[in-house]
Amino acid sequence: MAEKKIEERLRKQLDFILEIDKEKNIFRQTHLSGHGRNENDAEHAWHMAIMAYLLREYANETVDIARVMLMCLIHDIVEIEAGDTYAYDTENLKTQKAREEAAKEKIYSLLPEDQKQELTALFDEFEDNQTAEAKFAHAMDNLQPLLLNDSNDGGDWRAHQVTAEQVYGRQRKTRQGSEVLFDVTDGIIKKHIKKGNLKESDKTRR
Repeated sequence: MAEKKIEERLRKQLDFILEIDKEKNIFRQTHLSGHGRNENDAEHAWHMAIMAYLLREYANETVDIARVMLMCLIHDIVEIEAGDTYAYDTENLKTQKAREEAAKEKIYSLLPEDQKQELTALFDEFEDNQTAEAKFAHAMDNLQPLLLNDSNDGGDWRAHQVTAEQVYGRQRKTRQGSEVLFDVTDGIIKKHIKKGNLKESDKTRR
C-alpha cells in the first residue's frame, strides 16, 4: 500500500513537471538583449531568479533568498493557461486576476495536495506583495524587462507607444523591494525620456 502511494505521488509530480514545460512556449512582449527574439516566460523566470540571488544585498529588508528565487520561478506558470498579459495592456489587465486564479487551480492541482498547497501559497504571497520576499521578487519582475528594454534602446516601449508615466507606475513598486534598484530604474527611465523613447505627460513625476 505504501509503495502504491509513493508511485501515485511521483506520477503527479512528473505530470506537473511535464506540464510546466509548456511555459517555454509562452512568449512575452519583451525582446532578448541584442535585439533578439521575444523572450518566453521560462527564460524570464530563470533570469529573475538569478538576478534575485546576485542582487539580494540591495533588498530593503533581509530576505529568505531561496523563497524569493522560488517565487520568481513559479510566478508565471499560470500563464500556461491564462496567457501573458502585457504590463501596459489596460484592457486585458482587467481580467488578468480571474484568468490567473482559474489557471492556478487547474495547474497546481496536478501536484500532490501538500505541494499544491505549498506552491499556491507562495504564488498568493507573491501576488499579495506584502512580505519582504514578495516585494523583492516584484522588484526583479519589474527590473528584468526594463533592463532588456534598455539594452534594446527602448524598442519595445516605442513599438507599444508606452509613456514614461506608465513605466513609472510599474517601477515605483520596485522601490518597495529595493530603494537602490529603484534609483537604477529611475536613471534608465530618465535616459529614455531624453532620447524620446518614452513620451512624457503632465502626470509624469520623476
